[in-house]
Amino acid sequence: MTQSIYTGISEEALSIQKAADFVDAAENGALNMFVGKVRNHNMGKAVNAVSYDVFAPLACNVFQEICTEAKAQFGERLRLYIEHYKGKLEIGGISVIIAVGSPHRDESFQACRYLIEQLKIRAPVWKQEHYMDGDSEWVKGHALCGHHHG
Repeated sequence: MTQSIYTGISEEALSIQKAADFVDAAENGALNMFVGKVRNHNMGKAVNAVSYDVFAPLACNVFQEICTEAKAQFGERLRLYIEHYKGKLEIGGISVIIAVGSPHRDESFQACRYLIEQLKIRAPVWKQEHYMDGDSEWVKGHALCGHHHG
């Protein structure tokens, strides 16, 4: 049986194609992907780069746990991929890729959303924003920190 879960931390540019290839299978009719990128603003401040620090051994364990949970919840036939970048990225740089391959679309959408939301809440990933004014700040990287989207 081939491996159906890939988790990793990389200091090299993340590859959308690598993720898509991993979750591809002849029986899958769906590929769902979330690609997180560095944006040029946050909370009213102009951002020019973001540095990500990751405790890799624990992060990979957390990634594996949430993938195992997703398979139990949404289907054992899922193929799952999580990779997070470690280091400094400029605007537009890819910080995280979540990919899900599945026989049908519904479970791929649900599993993809589950993986990214759980990663944001549970994984030991820290984000330092570098601002246009030369300042920088460590910020919470998860969806529950009260950031307003807009």
